[in-house]
Amino acid sequence: MRSLSALLMILAVVNPCAVGAESPADARRTPVVVVFEAAKDAVVNISSTQIIETRSPLGFDRMFEEFFDLPSRRGFTRRFKRTSVGSGFVLHAAGYIVTNAHVVARTADRKAIFADEREFDAAIVAIDHERDLAVLKIEPPQPLTPLPLGRSGDLMVGETVIAIGNPLGYQHTVTAGVVSALGRTLEISQDVAFHGLIQTDASINPGNSGGPLLNILGELIGVNMAIRGDAQNIGFAIPVDQLRSVLPELLDVERRYGILTGVRVGPGEPCRVLAVVEDGPADQAGIELGDVITAVGDHVVGGGIDFHVSLIGRRAGQATLVTVRRGDETAQLPITFAERPAPDGAVLLKEKLGVEAVALTSRMAGALGLREPVGLMVTGVEPGSPAAATGFKRGDVLFQIGRHEITSLKDVGQLLEQVGPGDALRVSILRVSGRVTYRLSTEIKAR
Repeated sequence: MRSLSALLMILAVVNPCAVGAESPADARRTPVVVVFEAAKDAVVNISSTQIIETRSPLGFDRMFEEFFDLPSRRGFTRRFKRTSVGSGFVLHAAGYIVTNAHVVARTADRKAIFADEREFDAAIVAIDHERDLAVLKIEPPQPLTPLPLGRSGDLMVGETVIAIGNPLGYQHTVTAGVVSALGRTLEISQDVAFHGLIQTDASINPGNSGGPLLNILGELIGVNMAIRGDAQNIGFAIPVDQLRSVLPELLDVERRYGILTGVRVGPGEPCRVLAVVEDGPADQAGIELGDVITAVGDHVVGGGIDFHVSLIGRRAGQATLVTVRRGDETAQLPITFAERPAPDGAVLLKEKLGVEAVALTSRMAGALGLREPVGLMVTGVEPGSPAAATGFKRGDVLFQIGRHEITSLKDVGQLLEQVGPGDALRVSILRVSGRVTYRLSTEIKAR
């Protein structure tokens, strides 16, 4: 007769749950399941309405023409009025969301939809067409759960990756695959290409754009952006290190929140102080050149981007403890953020571009057939000015300068404050002609 221990061993092999082993569900809980369950609440569906007409470079590949909003040379070619979907993910608990530029660049309104079906209006904070990245802002009633930012510099070809998004509108779809290659170049036209991309065989379809590509630890290592329409399982993602490099400018926290820190930090890790403004807030707090900032308040700072993210929501006059490492010593220094002086946007707009403008009201927007009062109404263009040479007209709506959407003359002042003579700016305007609204993007040189 078999011994009891031998019988239990047989039962354990036949049915692992029979002798106190983990449940069947636990046994099936793969790393992909764990990552999806941890990340799903930080992934959003971006639903948007496009109601404007764009112009595109001649010879532009039609497969990409519908998705990438790039500087054009001449000729209006298409009119868009449709509902589209994309993906995004939470960058910061205060409601900052990252997606692709081509998901939101031509949109009239946007909704961020979470896994629990909560919906929020999403405003565009900034767009970077060069890297196909955009930052949106929603107003959640409570803090959100952001995705942890990983690194893409040490990615290995063949390592497992996980994509979450909304392909073809099927919300919160998860797929898994591997890193197929690194450093890929995706050519959109003769003049436009994206470099250094991650190639993956994790299934990506229209609607996945802007969603996260995660490693097996659940860290963001890329932003899904495009597929090869003439192939299977060839998708591309923007490496997270490219996102890290441009986030300080996209967020532009000091301008957005009207604060001054008086310190400049490096982009990498650790977060090392590169410059301190004499008698500024950081200088008064005792922060010195070469210090390593490890925390701002309760926010742990591992690198430069963490420092900029830690400033989100800070206000002028607010005192915050900054933890710094100096040699072998660590200290907590109280810093009180100063108020950033607000330059006169109307004056700078006229001085540098030759444009007179007023804030667009809801009534003005309605008269133009626009859904949102976003931007400035051009009320005058100085003859011989950069704006006149570019083709600005009275009645145009100026809504973007550089990477940033503008809603007021205050925004314009803060954006033009550092612009010098001869500096090239990318500007975008809306122009209404009859029942058609055109979107024009071009470069203008400040004087």
